[in-house]
Amino acid sequence: MYLAIFLALMVGTAVTVAVAFFDFGYMNNVIMLAIASAKALLVVLFFMHVRWSSRLTWVVAGAGFFWLLILFSLTMADYMTRGWVQGTLR
Repeated sequence: MYLAIFLALMVGTAVTVAVAFFDFGYMNNVIMLAIASAKALLVVLFFMHVRWSSRLTWVVAGAGFFWLLILFSLTMADYMTRGWVQGTLR
């Protein structure tokens, strides 16, 4: 099973590299984050043994991802409210 998960992660890495050579416009980040999320899910479920753990472990792992979502949301809210400064040095 670990070999199958490892091969799935390697395929995910190859897909990430292949997708990087194409221009999907604003969807580039969405596609890359979807691939990275799928790979992270495989790592958490199988290599960190959350798949076969108790419900408390599922709650703690879910709370960690929820906290990460909060941090990303706050960071993006800050980034999106900033305007471009005219006349900056390059």
